[in-house]
Amino acid sequence: MASERTRSGFADDLRAWRRRRGVSQIELALRAGTTQRHLSFIESGRSAPGRDMVIRLAESLEVPHRERNVLLLSAGYAPAYQETRWDDHQLNPIRTALERVLHGHQPYPAIIVDRHGDLVSANDAFRVITHGVAAHLLAPPTNIPRLLLHPKGMAPRIVNLDEWAWHVIEGLHRQAARNPDVRLDTLIDDLTQLVPERPRHPGPDHLGFAVPLRLRTPVGELHLLTTLSHFGTAVDVTVAELRLEAFLPVDEATAALLNQLAEAPSG
Repeated sequence: MASERTRSGFADDLRAWRRRRGVSQIELALRAGTTQRHLSFIESGRSAPGRDMVIRLAESLEVPHRERNVLLLSAGYAPAYQETRWDDHQLNPIRTALERVLHGHQPYPAIIVDRHGDLVSANDAFRVITHGVAAHLLAPPTNIPRLLLHPKGMAPRIVNLDEWAWHVIEGLHRQAARNPDVRLDTLIDDLTQLVPERPRHPGPDHLGFAVPLRLRTPVGELHLLTTLSHFGTAVDVTVAELRLEAFLPVDEATAALLNQLAEAPSG
């Protein structure tokens, strides 16, 4: 049976996640299939939840798998979600599937990153548009937000850097607010020091939240939008934290330029 100290620790953690998500007790209780009275007892430390209830509450709050393990530990239970090394043979089918997706996205750039934005894999089209950046920015672990916004990275070739940089940073802010992470906070602070001041008014090409990336290349200026995808049913921490980021052409001219870049001889 969970000790009083354990119940208190879990109660504090659960309450923090519920408030972070902006969910009331009654709404969470309905999502998790319990009563508000029971949830109130759990949050006050008067009742110790079973392992299944901890998992249901975490799922209902969309708590990341890594943090679900933390919640289980704070409630006195063993972690439920395995964290497999990316190079482990057990992930061979996942790696193969993702590499096929990256290859299939050619000639448009696409990458796979982890929860901190560190590069896991990339297709040839992405390597083409990052050609010429400082070698230290490409050394593992290659952090994509830093690669994009660093003065020795892609930043000098981003035409709308003042607007697009803050689009990236605001995305990181939302990610950190939803799933707090010290390393993300540090990255945000570092990038904020590197980029121009936030523009007061959006540029003429601003499409609401879909801010295009305008990137100079040897064959012309690319106009790109980004899309993010992730595994919705993953039960492994490593897989659940992966994101596929694809860069899509805004117009036919950009599509043609990407084809031209793909056909150009390397080097």
